[in-house]
Amino acid sequence: MDKTLEFITKVIEEKSEMILEANDRIWEYAELAFKEYQSAKILCDILEQEGFEVETGLAEIPTCFLGRYRVGSGSPVIGILGEYDALSALNQKAGSPVKEEVVKGAPGHGCGHSALGTGALAGAIAVKEYLKTNQKDGTVIYFGCPAEEGAGSKQFMARAGLFDDVDFVYTWHPASINKVDDTHNNAIMGANFHFEGISAHAGATPFLGRSALDACELMSVGCNYLREHMIDGARVHYAYIDAGGTAPNVVQDHATVRYEVRSPYVYQVKELFERVVRVAQGAALMTDTKMTYELCMAFTECIPNLALAKIADEALTEVGAPAWEESDYRLAKEFLESYNDLTRQSIRSELTRIYGADRIDAVWEKPLDDEIHHFNPERIISSCGSTDVGDVAAAVPTVQYRVATCCAGNVGHTWQMTAQTCSPLGHKGLLTAAKAIALGCIRTMDRPDVIEAAKAEVRARNGGHYTCPLPDYVKPPLDTY
Repeated sequence: MDKTLEFITKVIEEKSEMILEANDRIWEYAELAFKEYQSAKILCDILEQEGFEVETGLAEIPTCFLGRYRVGSGSPVIGILGEYDALSALNQKAGSPVKEEVVKGAPGHGCGHSALGTGALAGAIAVKEYLKTNQKDGTVIYFGCPAEEGAGSKQFMARAGLFDDVDFVYTWHPASINKVDDTHNNAIMGANFHFEGISAHAGATPFLGRSALDACELMSVGCNYLREHMIDGARVHYAYIDAGGTAPNVVQDHATVRYEVRSPYVYQVKELFERVVRVAQGAALMTDTKMTYELCMAFTECIPNLALAKIADEALTEVGAPAWEESDYRLAKEFLESYNDLTRQSIRSELTRIYGADRIDAVWEKPLDDEIHHFNPERIISSCGSTDVGDVAAAVPTVQYRVATCCAGNVGHTWQMTAQTCSPLGHKGLLTAAKAIALGCIRTMDRPDVIEAAKAEVRARNGGHYTCPLPDYVKPPLDTY
């Protein structure tokens, strides 16, 4: 084993008990977007214990923070991103492949962010120890990024200039496969649309009422007709936030619906959003109601940095896949079999595409990814999903790993993902990701040519300056989104 990797591995193994305990506690807290107070405190406490200088309440977000450790000149500056927010209604018993809520309807880490945050933290600690032990110039900053599953935080952090002096950024995400992320994720924009009408007795005097709920429903009809006339890859989603009450014999005088629109690029998502606004205006006109909207969130498209991806791919190859045991394969098979027939058919089709028809039966029997899938710059995959990591990547060179923490083909945002994140599968995956992050950071800091090439990619995209997709007046929607 290479001496640098041997050093990193030793540090992470020594810290593993602390890191895994932190994962399990954050997993249990399962705090929603912008409310991750206990989760953020655990991470900040560990950073302070490890000698990092901690700053909290950044970008006007109470649960946003950073931990900085500097050696010598402090250059280059390395950024590592961590997340720790959960999803609503995905509570599940740890490690159980049978649906079993511990607290009915409670949140759960169905996207694995407890592992994301703690795995990234372990990587940051390993880089810190490397700089300190070798008295090597450099700064490592762990960025605590809340609310990725909500309105996001990284666009507000980038707008506040938190990444301005960072040379490059590494992060990761729990997954069912081991690779450097090779996806182009959509830009997204979201808003709450408020309609105001006039209440009345729905039986005796409905003609005196003006229904805000009708306006919401007509907006949905208009947006559904809009779908045929959007570009491929665009998406429109909605959810009723306030239906105006529960009494059907009262004309609803208020109602709110939340819309999110996605497109491959920010300029496209802005255009689509304006069309949705015009649909809302039309719905208000048809119902004789008043409409206002509150723009709350927007993410820039996330595109891989090709210069960093090459180094990251080499580092991940050196680290290798998680060291699975027979008990892990058995547990993963139980989770795979927990999906319904239709979902399993879809999973099998996707796994056949990834591993080939000649290997699918073997993978199906032992459904954990035990190899590294190499990054191919000529095969960037379009994804209709979105992440606020895109705003970091639009401001500073950024690369993201995907490391297996769950069964092959696992479906994200499910109770199955929640359960696996607090299991031996999640534990082994997050520690593997920590090693890959640390090694990738160290390999990159020794390659000023790669750093400059990565920065050139970013300049070519942003014209030399990051532009937030949200107007300056839009503040983090701490209580409204």
